[in-house]
Order: sequence, then C-alpha cells, then structure tokens
Amino acid sequence: MRRRFPLVLLIALAGCAGVGSDRLPGKPAHHVAGGFRNLDPEFRRPGFLTRWAFLTRHGLGHLIAPRTFEPPRVAPDVVALRSGRLNPSVTWVGHATLLVQLGGLNILTDPHWGQRTSPLPWAGPRRLAAPGIPFDALPRVDVVVLSHDHYDHLDVETLRRLVQAHDPLILAPLGFKAWFAEEGPGRVEELDWWQEHVVAGVRFVCLPAQHWSQRSPWDLNRRLWASWALLGPDRRLYFSGDTGYFDGFREIGDRLGPFDVAAMAIGAYQPAAVMRLVHLTPEQAVEAAGDLRARVLLGVHWGTFDLAEEPLDEPPRRMLAEARRRGVPAAGAWILKIGETRRW
Repeated sequence: MRRRFPLVLLIALAGCAGVGSDRLPGKPAHHVAGGFRNLDPEFRRPGFLTRWAFLTRHGLGHLIAPRTFEPPRVAPDVVALRSGRLNPSVTWVGHATLLVQLGGLNILTDPHWGQRTSPLPWAGPRRLAAPGIPFDALPRVDVVVLSHDHYDHLDVETLRRLVQAHDPLILAPLGFKAWFAEEGPGRVEELDWWQEHVVAGVRFVCLPAQHWSQRSPWDLNRRLWASWALLGPDRRLYFSGDTGYFDGFREIGDRLGPFDVAAMAIGAYQPAAVMRLVHLTPEQAVEAAGDLRARVLLGVHWGTFDLAEEPLDEPPRRMLAEARRRGVPAAGAWILKIGETRRW
C-alpha cells in the first residue's frame, strides 16, 4: 500500500525527488532519466514560495470558510444508458468524469466517485455536488481511461470498486502498471504519447498534454500525463485531462481531427502564477477546440471540487462568452448539467 501524506507537505516538497532534465538517447523527447518532462523549453513550475502561499491560503479557506456551490443537475436516464440505445452519447458525471458511450462500449474518463480529492480521507477539497450517476446505477463499464495521477483525476477507492464490480480494461499513460501492482488488481495497459490500443473497433490514442504528475513527495513526474482521443467507427472524441495551452493541440488536430466533441477542462485557472502553464482558462479551451478542429466544445473540470481561486460558477460563463465572441454557434459549445446526457 502506498504511504499517504498531507496535501500541503506533498506540494511543499514537490521537486525534492524529481526526475532528470536531459533527453534520453534513443527515446522520445519527453523521456528523461527516471520519468518524463514537458516539451515546451519555456515550461517552468512556479517557485516554492508561490506554491506554498497558494496552498496555505487555499487550505485555510477550506478550513475556515469552505465555499459551497450547487451546479445545475438532472436525473440521469439510467434505463436508457444501461440499454445502450443512446450510443453514441456523453454523460457528465462531474469534474473530469464522463461516461462515453461509443461503438457499443461504455467508457469512463478519470472516474471519481469519492468525497474528497486528497491523499487524506479527512482533509482536502470536499465534493460539492454528488456524482451525476450513482455508482450502482452505472451500465457495464468496459474501458477506463486515465489522464494522470493527481487526486482529483485518479481516485483509488473508485478504481477498486470499478475493478471489483466491472473488471474494465484500464488504459493509462506510462508508469501506471507499477503503480497498480502496489495499489491493487486491475487489467492495465499503459501507453506512451501517440501509441494506441484498439478495443472492439474503437481506437484509444494516448496523446501529449502539458502538465505534471505526483502523488507523494518522492514521485514527481515519474508517471506520464496525457490527453486522449477516442476514435469510433463514425465518431471522434477528444478528452483533455489536465493541460495548459500548448502547440500540441494543433498537431493533434492535424493528425487525428476533426473531432466531433472536444471535452476540455475549463476550471482551476486562478491564481495564474500557479495555474497558467498547466491548466486552461475558459478562453484557451475555446482556442484549443479550434486547434483540434472540434465541431463541439464540451466544458468539464468545474463546479465539482473547489481547487482554485476563481468563482466556482465563472468557468462556464467565460467559456460561453468567448465562444460567442469567436462566432461559435450555440450548438457548438456545451455546458452540461450534472447527470445530463447528450447524443453526438
């Protein structure tokens, strides 16, 4: 079992046991000794004092005056989801968790049914809104897609429940097989950027992102982070995971686009000194969807956990305003209610 550490300690010590910085001979450019790096030569993580100030300020806020928020929600159509007659469709469970029905498969992205996003069960950001689909009401889950190892995207207890109840194939970036070997059972396939795995005719392509990874003070960037393309026989979906804005969106759009839906993270962007290189603003999400040549932008990663300092209801308003400013039709910019399903 992995050791668990207070979240403040985790962030404060980030970098104490990082990886190398030089490219490994014969390996892709994002591989370094002991782990991985971002490809933008200008990428720098914020300094210790900047991170510490944010963690202290935000942590005290959770303790003294935690914010509350109730995002709009609807009752899920469990019968239709279980029958498969809504395929293809996408349902927002909350945060970065989507139930994607595509090519006859039921796929979960970054599944999180936990009550907190933290290494500790009694501290850290608490869930603001219940999951849009009760866990026991899920249809058969065939595939789980993981983008990276941060606690708001990878919830150990949720994964254990999924393995026990559904035994799905888990697709993850490099470095996760060893992690799963310590944390518990699971059928895991790990992929590098631009590698793919095919399940029942659906191609799952692991793609670049600009972010970082860490679950303890000793594993900074030892597991890869990624975005994903889910390519069915006649539909294409992009899932951003967590990422800052980078040139890779254009390359992904050129090589795999156009996409029918781009599910982009639009929350956790303030303070900019901490977030700007590793998370998208709502305006950048609109720009990235254009780079990807996506027909529909779906805004996710907001309103479920209080992870940053922007108003909790601000991300969708800013995303829709920017989409209008750029001339994106209303049908091309989606903000779903918790539990809502849409065909695509």
